[in-house]
Amino acid sequence: MSHFPRYGSLLPQKEYEHRVLEEAAEILKDRYVRGDAFSSPAATSDYLRFKLAGYEHEVFAVMFLDNQHGLIEFKELFRGTVDSASVYPREVVKEALHVNAAAVIFAHNHPSGDPEPSQSDKRITGRLKEALSLVDIRVLDHFVVGDSCVSFAERGLL
Repeated sequence: MSHFPRYGSLLPQKEYEHRVLEEAAEILKDRYVRGDAFSSPAATSDYLRFKLAGYEHEVFAVMFLDNQHGLIEFKELFRGTVDSASVYPREVVKEALHVNAAAVIFAHNHPSGDPEPSQSDKRITGRLKEALSLVDIRVLDHFVVGDSCVSFAERGLL
């Protein structure tokens, strides 16, 4: 354990690093949340790397966006194991309607560090896109976060 005066207590290194990354993500959010910044894959990738890269288990998150692609809320919806997380389209739709989102960006991490989308990743993205289209919510992208980020939109997978 190390002492980190900013937090005023003894914190394990991993927890300290996670808090630093969370703060960095918040700074990026404040910088990019105005206007349509989250329609840029590069800005979104930076934000998501800070939010999801440090986990040792899979986390599936959703960025809920307004009509101008401004961030309404970033929410981690599902947690899994080291190599998978169960994702339920009904819960994603319910949460998107609750915050009145016009669009969403999905993201999940691969603790292995390999950001290559699996067949399972592609299937769940298709199911989520179908479910959300029924209530007129656009899916802008799905990012897989590992040692780098892969954007489904940039790869033509959406």
